[in-house]
Amino acid sequence: MPESPGSPESSAFSDLTEFIALPRISSLALSPDGTRLVTVVSELSADRTRFVGALWEVDPAGERPARRLTRSGRGESAPGFLPDGTLLFLSSRPVADPGEDEDDKREAALWSLPADGGEASRLLTGPGGIGEYATATGASRIALAAALLPGAADAEQDAQLREAREKAKVTAILHESVPVRYWDHDLGPGVPRVFTVADPAAASEPPAVVDCGERRISLYEGMALSPDGSLVAYAAAVGTLPDELRGVIVIADAVTGKQLRVLESPDAEFAEPAFTPDGRHLVCVRERRITWDEPGDLTLWLVDATDPADPGHDLLPDFDNWPHSPVVSPVPGEDGTPVVYFTADEGGHAPVFRLSAGSGALVRLTTSGAYSDLALSPDGGILYALRSAVDSPPAPVRLDPAAPGGEPVPLPCPGQVGELPGSLTEVHTTAEDGTALRAWLVLPSAAGADTPAPLLLWVHGGPQTSWNAWHWRWNPWVAAAAGYAVLLPDPALSTGYGQEMHERGWAHWGGAPYQDVMALTDAALLRGDLDPARTAMMGGSYGGYMANWIAGHTDRFKAIVTHASLWNMSAFGGVTDFPAYWMRRAGDPLVNTERYDLESPHLSAAKISTPMLVIHGDKDYRVPIGEALALWNDLARFEVPAKFLYFPDEGHWITKPNNIRIWYATVLGFLAHHVLGEEWQRPELL
Repeated sequence: MPESPGSPESSAFSDLTEFIALPRISSLALSPDGTRLVTVVSELSADRTRFVGALWEVDPAGERPARRLTRSGRGESAPGFLPDGTLLFLSSRPVADPGEDEDDKREAALWSLPADGGEASRLLTGPGGIGEYATATGASRIALAAALLPGAADAEQDAQLREAREKAKVTAILHESVPVRYWDHDLGPGVPRVFTVADPAAASEPPAVVDCGERRISLYEGMALSPDGSLVAYAAAVGTLPDELRGVIVIADAVTGKQLRVLESPDAEFAEPAFTPDGRHLVCVRERRITWDEPGDLTLWLVDATDPADPGHDLLPDFDNWPHSPVVSPVPGEDGTPVVYFTADEGGHAPVFRLSAGSGALVRLTTSGAYSDLALSPDGGILYALRSAVDSPPAPVRLDPAAPGGEPVPLPCPGQVGELPGSLTEVHTTAEDGTALRAWLVLPSAAGADTPAPLLLWVHGGPQTSWNAWHWRWNPWVAAAAGYAVLLPDPALSTGYGQEMHERGWAHWGGAPYQDVMALTDAALLRGDLDPARTAMMGGSYGGYMANWIAGHTDRFKAIVTHASLWNMSAFGGVTDFPAYWMRRAGDPLVNTERYDLESPHLSAAKISTPMLVIHGDKDYRVPIGEALALWNDLARFEVPAKFLYFPDEGHWITKPNNIRIWYATVLGFLAHHVLGEEWQRPELL
């Protein structure tokens, strides 16, 4: 890895081989009795070519070290519990003693691990695998999502049709509605459906499966069972024309499969359902659909689970940020109404909030960090979560939900990364329109007035997100270990700064966001420990769009890295995986080209002189590879010094360990050449 003068001593962040080997924590599940807490720890496979997840048990009291529960070559994910303490998880691991005609299909199945220990056993499977499941706190019923091929009435017919396709070597998919792809995978040929199974572990014969209805497509995630297992709610999609497609929540009788109501609106999307303790009501996220004039807006919605006449009502009418991942306390508030916990981006953090549904009283529980995977003890008195921050990876913690501003208690678990190669601070300034702006600034250890560090501006994707959590794929500490200061701005369109921040950038993605990014860069470079003569810029997805926009509108940077980036907006809108979104925001390109002409980076191609590194994966369906090919061709046409790092088997994100290593090595080598003046060194294996 290229190093700048004064780089810190070796650490996991200065050795890419060590960096990709660091354990990674995700997911959190609490047993119904509150005594067991399970997370997923992902580590490198023995051949160091894959990340493999394993289930680990974490002591809720924080006294005992975590212990590993599972081990397999294909890994485990999505831990959950049945009321009797049986641990569930998804895995494509083979069974220990397969039957004579039982092939190893490598599809995800639902597995169980007894509460008192023993070997894991495969509980439920299907010809197309299981994609998601949910359990009830007071009943053994399980809800799960699985796909059936068109024409299949049940799993048996589905298996026959899949076998026929496989024998005939047919891979074609006939689509009769949109969309056809999502992020990095093709949709179909199976159609997602939701099923429920009552106590599959207790059945001596194959358990009875209840079909609760077609999910249509798996764009909208979220599934929940009522505490007694009598109702199931799941996110689905309705509509056939691109602009009609929207997310709804279907509520069905989990025992019979009869649909009881569909929560929908022509101007809103619904997702992330969670039942109240009595099972009669549902809390979910309601998102106002975007229009030409207005960005979306999110809130929490409370609705009667079975009464189609109840439209529901807004639980957060005065909350200016976007709530996510609602979790309803198993214990109602003193007034008998639900108590809801949720997270929302806010000012460079993602705190936990507590909402009393009856009074509307809202309390911010945490002061710093980004939280996810909330889980409440049975008495509602302890809250568990994963906490991360820009300077700390995800780790399980315990919180007191009755103590606002209390410090989270860390729970022993793998995943520590050691000492960071620098420190974290903030940069503040004011936009031209008077809006307060802020950014995180990662400073390398050696930065000082006598040794000012080169600055790397790194713009986040989204664009409606925030730099507030740890990122393994967009990790600024790797750059800090190479001697760079890294500026992580939250410009217009970022979350956590109120609805006005979205509105400022909505009409022109290259307008206020670009101006904010430049203003924060100027503010950072007033520091004496940064070198204004050695600056670079990079970004991925929307950050890649901004990289391309910046390249055509200023030559102030020595180098620009653009990953999975948008280049020709009118061409992009029709080939991305979800064209309806772009048409609603930017208009029909056959009728109104105003925004396409205003904000498409490719129209400034002839003005680019800054050296650029283009990076793209061929399996990226959100920003298809054609964007990178067109950009690369234009850079060559106008003789811009450039390189193209192409990943034939990766999508929007680079996920394979050795590809990740090459990604970082190439980025740092490119920056070292153009920013630090070092000789270009072609990364190993390229």
